[in-house]
Amino acid sequence: MKGRRFTGFIVAAGLFFGAASGVALAETGTETVKELALRKIMKDLGANMQVITDGISREDWPLIEKTAPLIADHPQPPLTEKMRIIGFMGGDMGRFKGYDGETHKAAEVLKQVAGTQDGQEVIAAFQRLQMTCYGCHHDFRQTFLKHFYPTR
Repeated sequence: MKGRRFTGFIVAAGLFFGAASGVALAETGTETVKELALRKIMKDLGANMQVITDGISREDWPLIEKTAPLIADHPQPPLTEKMRIIGFMGGDMGRFKGYDGETHKAAEVLKQVAGTQDGQEVIAAFQRLQMTCYGCHHDFRQTFLKHFYPTR
């Protein structure tokens, strides 16, 4: 009985470390890299930013008011992916999350301002939203892509 438990422990540990090394291999480019859910989230955010740009150009305030919350309350990656990201970000995770919080707030303000139908204020609010995106992309995008997508 004792030997079976020990063998089970060894098998479980092997599976765990095998899976962990598989992630490491995938992140170093020696295996095909699985696309992160965060990438789709970012693509969707980009599409929503384009919808807002279109809404501004046509002065479609209800469209902007409806789309801004999709940015403010965007989906989150699955927990396992979050753990990979946290492991990679290390001490920069606070700054990374800070950008996410700023983006949420800026999109909420954009929604409110769109309700006033004041074009200049909508454009100013949208600019603030764009700057939160730009700040994060400027600070993290290249190293993030290099780490998670080294062969692309």
